[in-house]
Amino acid sequence: MENLFTKLLNERDYLIADGAMGTSLFKRGLQTGDAPELWNVDHQDRVESVHQEYVDNGSDIVLTNSFGCNEFRLKLHNSEDRVFELNKAAAERARKVADASDRDVVVGGSMGPTGEILEPAGTLKYEEAVAAFKAQAEGLKAGGVDVLWIETMSGREESAAAVEGASSVGLPVVTTMTFDTNGKTMMGVSPEDAYEHLSHLPTQPAAIGANCGLGPTESVISLAQMQTVVDANAVIVAKANCGIPQYVNGEFIFSGTPELMGKYARMARDCGAKIIGGCCGSDGEVIKAITDSLKDYTPGEKPSEEKIIEVLGPLSNGPSPHSHGGDENEGGRRGRKRRRG
Repeated sequence: MENLFTKLLNERDYLIADGAMGTSLFKRGLQTGDAPELWNVDHQDRVESVHQEYVDNGSDIVLTNSFGCNEFRLKLHNSEDRVFELNKAAAERARKVADASDRDVVVGGSMGPTGEILEPAGTLKYEEAVAAFKAQAEGLKAGGVDVLWIETMSGREESAAAVEGASSVGLPVVTTMTFDTNGKTMMGVSPEDAYEHLSHLPTQPAAIGANCGLGPTESVISLAQMQTVVDANAVIVAKANCGIPQYVNGEFIFSGTPELMGKYARMARDCGAKIIGGCCGSDGEVIKAITDSLKDYTPGEKPSEEKIIEVLGPLSNGPSPHSHGGDENEGGRRGRKRRRG
């Protein structure tokens, strides 16, 4: 049977991804310090309602509530022995909504970083990371995902380990990295270097791109830089935050609007993106704006950095919510980095 993700990529000019999981779960009662992944079992209806919100507003791809569902992150909640169970449940929540739709909807198995630093800079062995990602991928596959979606990576070693572990279960793999500090990842990888690294792994991802970061301006600039080295037939992913995050009174407030994100979506298409959605702060209203803005839109030339700033706003000097372990989907996991919002 043909893989649904691959099928839609071949049939369509572009696909609409979803928005933020964390923002949506906080609106539904998630508290600081809670593990979102446990809700796949404890509050199934609320997780499914997030997926439904995105499907209703045009998403062709919904990502599972499993960003931190690896043994290292789950250990913070004494749940490291539930990796398979919680990933399978996450996939089942999204699969139920996708299958009930009257159109094709792809389920992507979200896989975020371990929160650890790999050797040689850190202590986590490469083989241990591969095993952790493989275990997560096995649970997601058992629950029915169409593609494994590795996101918010910042280092070459961990992204390579994630791709190796995920690809071992026989599903397509998507990989995105997060560009924050001076246009690079936290580990100093530029958009151009990220593409060159990911596209030359032993198992090449089906799609490569950027997610999270500081806001739509920085995200589109990263895509424009990546576009200088991408192959002609490459599938590029864009999933930007809804504006610039500001930490106010214990929570993150995002400066973006649906209108701004509609403009971002068009500029992302101009930069070659084929899969476009939102990250931290993006809800169903944002996804609808992206869906509407891309309908019947013919991509233009790649915009200059000056044009991107003119349309989407100035560059930010603030931190990404994924850059310090305390964003709006991170709850109480202080000191552990990068969380899909």
